Amino acid sequence: WITRINAAARANDITYNRLIQGLRLAEIEVDRKNLAELAVSDAAAFAGLVALAKAALPADVNAPAGEAA
Repeated sequence: WITRINAAARANDITYNRLIQGLRLAEIEVDRKNLAELAVSDAAAFAGLVALAKAALPADVNAPAGEAA
């Protein structure tokens, strides 16, 4: 599951760890099995979760290059 989530996250310009951190900060609870299924079956919904996670993340100088926090 983590591999699928990571691949979809990177396609949306965020790392797996930052995605999970952002979801926690946004108080969005979704288990990894369902998150992986969403990444495969509904890319638009997954991208929406990524956007919410990115919005919840603080600006961080240690964020990977190309990732808008």
